[in-house]
Amino acid sequence: MRLNKLGIILTSSALTVGLFSTTVSAAPNGTNQTSKPIVQVAASNVVYTKDDLIKKFRSYFPKQFDSLKSSDFQMSSGNYYTPEDETSRYSLSFTQTIEGKRVYGSVGFVGDNLDIEHFSYSPPIGSDALFPAKVSKDEARKLAVDFVKTLLKEDSYQLESDNNYYYPTRILTEPINYSFSFTKTKNDISISDNRVDINVLGNGQITSFYKYPSTQEKNTFDEVKNIKSEKDILNKLKENLEVELQYQVNIDYQSGERTVKLVYQPTGNFLGLSAATGKWLTPNGYTDQFPSKTKLKKIVEKPLPAKQKGITMEQAKKAAEKLLENKSDKLKLSIQSIDEIENYNGQTVYSIQYMYNHRNGGSGASIEINKATGEVIQYHNMLGYLMNELGEKQEVAKPISQKDALAKATSYIKEWIPSYLHNFSMPVDEPYYEENMGAYNFSFPRVVNGIIVSGDSINVGVSADGSLSSLYVNEQKVEEWPSLKEVISAKEAKTLLNNSLKVKLNYSKQMQKKDNKHYDLLYVPVYNDSSYSTLDATTGKWSSLFGGEQSSVVVSHPTAQEELNYLISTKILDVKDAKAFNGDAAITKGEALKILMNSLTYFYEGRYYYGNETVEQTFDNIDPKHPLFQLIERAVSAEIIKAGDKKFAVDSPVTREELSAWYIRVLGLEHAAKHYDIYKVNFEDTNKIKSDYIGYVALANKYGLFATEKNQFNPQQEVTYAEMSVSTIRLAHEIAKKGRYNNY
Repeated sequence: MRLNKLGIILTSSALTVGLFSTTVSAAPNGTNQTSKPIVQVAASNVVYTKDDLIKKFRSYFPKQFDSLKSSDFQMSSGNYYTPEDETSRYSLSFTQTIEGKRVYGSVGFVGDNLDIEHFSYSPPIGSDALFPAKVSKDEARKLAVDFVKTLLKEDSYQLESDNNYYYPTRILTEPINYSFSFTKTKNDISISDNRVDINVLGNGQITSFYKYPSTQEKNTFDEVKNIKSEKDILNKLKENLEVELQYQVNIDYQSGERTVKLVYQPTGNFLGLSAATGKWLTPNGYTDQFPSKTKLKKIVEKPLPAKQKGITMEQAKKAAEKLLENKSDKLKLSIQSIDEIENYNGQTVYSIQYMYNHRNGGSGASIEINKATGEVIQYHNMLGYLMNELGEKQEVAKPISQKDALAKATSYIKEWIPSYLHNFSMPVDEPYYEENMGAYNFSFPRVVNGIIVSGDSINVGVSADGSLSSLYVNEQKVEEWPSLKEVISAKEAKTLLNNSLKVKLNYSKQMQKKDNKHYDLLYVPVYNDSSYSTLDATTGKWSSLFGGEQSSVVVSHPTAQEELNYLISTKILDVKDAKAFNGDAAITKGEALKILMNSLTYFYEGRYYYGNETVEQTFDNIDPKHPLFQLIERAVSAEIIKAGDKKFAVDSPVTREELSAWYIRVLGLEHAAKHYDIYKVNFEDTNKIKSDYIGYVALANKYGLFATEKNQFNPQQEVTYAEMSVSTIRLAHEIAKKGRYNNY
């Protein structure tokens, strides 16, 4: 994201960009403090002190936090979810310095019995939490299961098998983290919205626990008798199954590159089938007829002209004020700042931060307006939510109907974003209805070559009174779309989907019903044993809905197989063909630096970041068009490589003494290494080490970063991929021991 120096700051306040609100509450003495978006002191006859909460906390975690003193804790209380939720909630946060490292944690309690609702802890990270982890995934799973049983004191939670659906790039200085999800059961059947999430570090420490808010004791459940059989439901699904070809845009979060593939998706606008009746459950309730998706219908047939031909900051401010205008004397609008930025699509936009000030403080969000067209591409008005919070909810005598809301939504997008509309269709799915607000949220899907682009859409919110509550345009920039000719047939795709189709029985609520306290038994379709799978239309193989799957490439090596495969699985090392890969091949300086930087930082070499538009070229042969330009310049900035030479030999092999210097600079020991005359190196080939590298080699040997044989360091030996993988992991362990986590 690029910030333009022309940006104007209208007040001293700064807000969080995007949909998520920033809320500032006024304390009784007039000082401001950050608070949660909705905070109400819960009504309860029970009064708890901080010492009461600490005692309860220690009962949940016996002996683990005995070193914490009362002064290390802070207490708060309130209701965090909705104005209708009057459940008492209390929280403790704590901070402490352990072995020179600052640690943080928090725990939340709910109800008069102080049941634990959430817990998070950021402990000092030791090398036993890094790869190779002290505990395996199976061992971590057992720890999580035992923790849930001990903490919740019941056996009605079962481990979900379908929760690890996304594999992000991981840096070596981050601990191994295992995530597990549990669902509460009734009659041995999962309750879909009653979940517990747990994270376990690679050393076996529980670092987070979250129990989703629930009022289960007030609910009723369908009986598990006289229900439809799985076989009957499967047959009904297969009889009605149709497939739809879609584009799916995936982002490589390491390079920032977007790739597009064609996928087949099952059609049908339903959530599941009633186990009792076999009826289809839709967002609007049950129906006997199969709820087919609405056919694609373009919003407009021909492109419309842009709203304006360019817009100034002052004009953008006035447009924002028009959108945010309110008639309440309880709220006062304040435009906080306007910045000219470059968004994720490379478009220049005005980002306008705003706040509604009120008696309790203020809340705000942001608006984005396309500078070239004057069109609003991101907007969220918090007015309705704030009036609710202040107890000033504006009742609408006759809330808008779904039909009229759609007409309003269509009218709004024609008014505010006309030049986008020819690329989008009218909604094909039912809108999401917020009953508490009386608001409808419509999704207008993007269409390219006559098919939907999954995830790209115009999202429009219409309030109960017909006003525009939100508007978001998500239209990712794609240079080339795959041809529709090279795909498997719809018939073949349907067969593959049918063969992989199963159903899962769970308890679910009809969310469109206000104050619904009954759970229906529902059969939900599952394809390829995962809720997150898509069928690749080109290959006929299954892949993750989110992309970013863990690499399936596995290589063999006599001494570094585990290390090499871990680097490959985390995408630190890019290997396309396992058979062609040679772990004993010499690695170039460019490849070695790429592995090192990818091991240490989440800096993405292809991604635009603030300030990089001013980066000057350091080496004559590495210009901004070079694929490693940003990575190399980042390494220069971090002083891992030196800028003295005119050229960087990116394609030359890196030697053991050269790599030693890089590693010692990463550890922050450059100054110590320069005084090579103070080091006594007892290798038999010490005379082969260049004098400038003596200190680096001595320190690298002291920390055990390189393996040696027969008391030979072999300083001029070219480093192999296998050696690089082992030594980089050892380096990460030393970084953890020193607590040196630099953001290179």
